[in-house]
Amino acid sequence: MSGGFAFNADNAAKAKALLAKYPEGRRPSAVMGLLDLAQRQVGWVSQEVIEAVAEMTGLAPIRVQEVATFYTMYNLSAVGHHHVQICTNICCLLTGSDGVAETAKRALGIEFGETTPDGRFTLSEVECLGACVNAPMMQIGDDYYEDLTPESAKAIFETLKTGGTPKPGPQSGRQFSAPAGGPTTLKTLGGEAG
Repeated sequence: MSGGFAFNADNAAKAKALLAKYPEGRRPSAVMGLLDLAQRQVGWVSQEVIEAVAEMTGLAPIRVQEVATFYTMYNLSAVGHHHVQICTNICCLLTGSDGVAETAKRALGIEFGETTPDGRFTLSEVECLGACVNAPMMQIGDDYYEDLTPESAKAIFETLKTGGTPKPGPQSGRQFSAPAGGPTTLKTLGGEAG
């Protein structure tokens, strides 16, 4: 393994299991999973991580770097403990992501692309997180926060700052991606009033 990065014992076992899913000659298919596992261990994808994953998969390091630089889910520099990614694509923008972004900047005291001095928060602008029906939204770590308003975003940041865990999902009270105004069709079951 490369001299600069090694998986810890738990992640080494996970990496071995991941590689075992692919038949001989297909180990390069594990590259995305291995990059994700390494990023979860150290917080970002460094050159050392790229070299270690290349060695594990039999790929040239440039091929692993091509994957890491193509997908925005891989952080190519260190990020804070809470990586706040705010979608500013069209659906989110039309429903108020600019207000959510300004709230984040004020609440965290940083701009897009910056990390707080204490290393707790990194703020990033992203294109699309795939929850357009629940726009505007942001992702923090693995959790989505949807149907945001500046007020609900501020409450999320205050909870995180005090060490709490905000409830992910729609912040408006709706269930998942159900219509915001309630059911619009199939209001009766089998002809009976529902």
